[in-house]
Amino acid sequence: MSTTYQESPSRVLMKGNEAFAESAIRGGCRYYFGYPITPQNEIPEYMSRELPKNGGHFIQAESEISAINMAYGAGAAGGRVFISSSSPGIALMQEGMSFACCAEVPMVILTVCRCGPGIGGIQPGQADYFQATRGGGNGDYKIPVFAPSSIQEGSDLVFEAMELADKWRNPIIIFTDGLLGQMMEPVTLPEHIDVASSKDIRKSKAWALTGYGADDSSRNTITSLRLQPEVLEKHVHHLFDKYTEIEKTLTRAETIGIEDCDVVLVAYGIVARITKEAIEMLARDGIKAGLIRPISLWPFPHSVFDKISNKAKAVISTELSMGQMIEDVRLAVANRLPVRLLSRTGGMIPTSLEIAERTKKILATM
Repeated sequence: MSTTYQESPSRVLMKGNEAFAESAIRGGCRYYFGYPITPQNEIPEYMSRELPKNGGHFIQAESEISAINMAYGAGAAGGRVFISSSSPGIALMQEGMSFACCAEVPMVILTVCRCGPGIGGIQPGQADYFQATRGGGNGDYKIPVFAPSSIQEGSDLVFEAMELADKWRNPIIIFTDGLLGQMMEPVTLPEHIDVASSKDIRKSKAWALTGYGADDSSRNTITSLRLQPEVLEKHVHHLFDKYTEIEKTLTRAETIGIEDCDVVLVAYGIVARITKEAIEMLARDGIKAGLIRPISLWPFPHSVFDKISNKAKAVISTELSMGQMIEDVRLAVANRLPVRLLSRTGGMIPTSLEIAERTKKILATM
């Protein structure tokens, strides 16, 4: 049963997973391939019901490996593709992501992270940061990764990513966690956009596989196989030229008070929301704490760290893992300040009070 409730003519109360799915449809998704895994099961359920109503096609694959390869095929044919999974399911898709990046096949991939490693648990986690930003597939490739901290932001990013994937001919990852996927918030959904019909795909996506008709002079080929070393090297350089342009245009972050602070907390996703309340608590105790919230995990917003106050004593990476984002934080800080870790794992989520108290203890050692 749908958990969508009308709140006003422009806003509705929705569960995160369902809002993300609806935004994908409104962003032009017409193909979804998925396999059930907690905590993202509402997405395939929603897509199976709503996508056909919008002229789309839903297929429940027999595995995550099948799902990513079906997505590869539909994307290669010019379709707008949205897929989703969670932690161990995304792990099984990594090979297909490498193929898609090499063949420049666009798709949007939503991961609703649980806690691990292994099967782990179904509670929220952020220990898939390396999985998303470094990738478990083979070879040199990059995938832009966006991490929303609210259902509204997630909805907006999914909608935008449908267009960005086509623009850059590259997969895009939306990195959420089980808490954002399962909670409910008011959201303003985007307007539906028109997408190219199968007859128009040749005009909008000249590279796509559209068949070989009597009026065609050539047949497109999409592949990740290039056996000649000089040809493959040239193609990889082409991909990295593209990634350089992506870094210039897609790097995003939110900052609060970092130009005049005693300490800077770095957090993303749901943890950033908790951290904002902790900053208010610290302010009441006379401690000026700033926040850097990376919205793009790759490209990571390194340049934002150059704006940190000279009087800051430390930078604290706050995350639901044993320390993964902290590596990017250290690179961004470049030894200008001490970098410390404030974390919970195993599905445990810190309270704002815990973050505030642990920050005080870290500052006491500076």
